[in-house]
Amino acid sequence: MALASLRAAAAAVCSTALVLASCSPGDDTTVLGKARADRLVIAVSYDQPGLGVRRLDGVFKGFDVDVARYVARELGTENVTFVEATPSQREKLLTEGRADLVVSTYSITDKRKEVIDFVGPYFVAGQDLMVRLTDTHITGPESLTAGVKLCSVENTTSAQHVKDRFAQSVELVNYPNFSDCVTALLAEQVDAMTTDDVILAGYAAQNPELLRVVGKPFSEERYGIGLRRGDAAGKAKVTAAVQKMMDSGEWRRSLEENVGQSGYAIPDAPKIVP
Repeated sequence: MALASLRAAAAAVCSTALVLASCSPGDDTTVLGKARADRLVIAVSYDQPGLGVRRLDGVFKGFDVDVARYVARELGTENVTFVEATPSQREKLLTEGRADLVVSTYSITDKRKEVIDFVGPYFVAGQDLMVRLTDTHITGPESLTAGVKLCSVENTTSAQHVKDRFAQSVELVNYPNFSDCVTALLAEQVDAMTTDDVILAGYAAQNPELLRVVGKPFSEERYGIGLRRGDAAGKAKVTAAVQKMMDSGEWRRSLEENVGQSGYAIPDAPKIVP
């Protein structure tokens, strides 16, 4: 009888140990586990003025960076490792476990939702065009005629959206990063650049004597925070954090501080979709 009791007690201890191990702060399979262990990795843009920039001194600035930090604090950690989220790598960063969250002007699409989960939208932008200041010919997507070179970034829907809806004959030029398109536009290697208006506003604000945004948005881009599929508890906590940031006024304060100086009209906070 004593031996049976001992075995039962040992089994109970082992069972408890397994539960504790699966819920421990070192659980690498969940956002909450990584946050509790102070090992949260968030992917942000390095080259989007006002949204996500890694300065030469290594400091990260921008609205998306503020959102990432706010969410991390609500998850229970101030210790965040930032990695670069290039558009072509965002899904892979999550599915391969190299990032726990992606906060990088990441438009929510049905195709992407087949691979990852989203929390959002936490911001809604519109697609627009940016041209050289002296260009008077390009007044909207309909004016992108044959021979016009339009620049966008690989693994974004922006350039193809323009070609499919407005200008079948436009020549598409893709680069890995948004800053590459800006450089090509300034060097007159392309005629226009397209992406979300809030991203373009940041670049135009950096080069007001050389570049301008056309100012005719023609789509709706709903930004979400990307995370691995199946992490229901992590998704719920991230959703609550974003909603709290909106309700507290920190969401608007961050936009005004990071984007307001470009002249971009700050919109109302969107409603998060479960």
